[in-house]
Amino acid sequence: MPHPRQLATHPLAETLAVPEGLTATVPRQLVHRASVAETLLTGGTSTDTDRFTVFAQWPRAHQLHVSPDRTAYEPLLVAETVRQAGTLLAHTAYQVPLDHKFVLKEMRITTRPEHLAVGTVPAEPTIHITVSDVDRRGGRPAGFRYEADVRIGSERVATARIAATWTSDAVYRRLRGGRTAATVSPLPVPPGLPPAAVGRALPADVVLAPTGHADRWRLRVDTAHAVFFDHPLDHVPGMLLLEAVRQAVRARSRDGRRTPVSFHIVFHQYAELDLPTWVKAVDREGAGPFRGTDVQVVGQQGESTVFECAVATE
Repeated sequence: MPHPRQLATHPLAETLAVPEGLTATVPRQLVHRASVAETLLTGGTSTDTDRFTVFAQWPRAHQLHVSPDRTAYEPLLVAETVRQAGTLLAHTAYQVPLDHKFVLKEMRITTRPEHLAVGTVPAEPTIHITVSDVDRRGGRPAGFRYEADVRIGSERVATARIAATWTSDAVYRRLRGGRTAATVSPLPVPPGLPPAAVGRALPADVVLAPTGHADRWRLRVDTAHAVFFDHPLDHVPGMLLLEAVRQAVRARSRDGRRTPVSFHIVFHQYAELDLPTWVKAVDREGAGPFRGTDVQVVGQQGESTVFECAVATE
């Protein structure tokens, strides 16, 4: 009979004993964050073979992940939480070395906004995860898919399906052809849309620049942004691209009130820092795995499609 996987298999996953009722975040390295403030997870346990429960805490105020009026958690907070949960499990339950590079391939997030209100204390969601389709190379895991059921108390607030792969640092360097955060020069950041047009409070958090076309924008990539670029990167991070999707939907609603509640994004290739990225949104009813969506957002560099995302709004 297979035994449940244990999370504390990596030295960094060993936590200090703390008095009952106290909460601390997991080691930031296990979720690929440099800032403890951006580390959302507080622990986890295995419940069965390839089944886990991960715990998190959500702040009541945040530059990006809480609405400007501080009344609601943003769907992208769910996305970042389940991303971190997968990274934590890869390192602690599947023995992926810390120096390996992760690639987010696909993410499907469905949220229930009526259960994402900010309360009088930080929310403490529980994420129930089932890992499937573990890709093995040379007998070692090289990627997986997982499903996440996100609950606050007894309420289901979101579900997610994620696909990710990883590779050693040496292989990654070969794949990137010498491109590193130190050798790639990002393009100058163009002026952005008005923050109110994309549901943001600060100009620094606007990731779209106008082009003169109502449904097409240029991506603004500010590598000094403390959340999107929590640490130096050689490419545009997936969470910034997902934020671009969110803002594109908001911007094309003219009054900024069309709210994205679900995303299904597929990443086709790296978005390079030294090439312009163009973002386009169109009304399109989804079919097949995209059923239930009503807007499609596409990101391109040159003739290549970087990502495609189907969005459901309310």
